[in-house]
Amino acid sequence: MGVHDAMYVLGGKWKIYIITGLLFSPMRYSELLRNITGISGKALSRELKEMETNHLIKRTVNDTAPISVTYELTEYGQSTRSIIGVLSEWGEEHRELIVKGRES
Repeated sequence: MGVHDAMYVLGGKWKIYIITGLLFSPMRYSELLRNITGISGKALSRELKEMETNHLIKRTVNDTAPISVTYELTEYGQSTRSIIGVLSEWGEEHRELIVKGRES
C-alpha cells in the first residue's frame, strides 16, 4: 500500500515538477507558471491546492501592493528531496543508456 499511497499524493503530470521547482526556494505563482513548461494556470492552481491539502506546500499571502502569494515546501514536503534525487539520478542514467544505444 505504500507505493499506492505515495502515487496518490505525488502522482499526476505536474506534482514532481512543482516540487522540483520549490526544492531550492519559495516561488510566486507566476514564477512557477513560467518555470514549468506546458502547465496551464488552471492545472497549476489545482495541483497547488491538492499539494497544500496533503501538507506538501505552504501558501503565504504577502502583504504587498499588489498582494502576492508565495508557495514553499513544508518540512514534510522537503522529505521528498531524496525521492527527487533518486529519480533525477535514474533519469540521467537512462538518458545515457538511450544515447549510447543510438550510437551502437
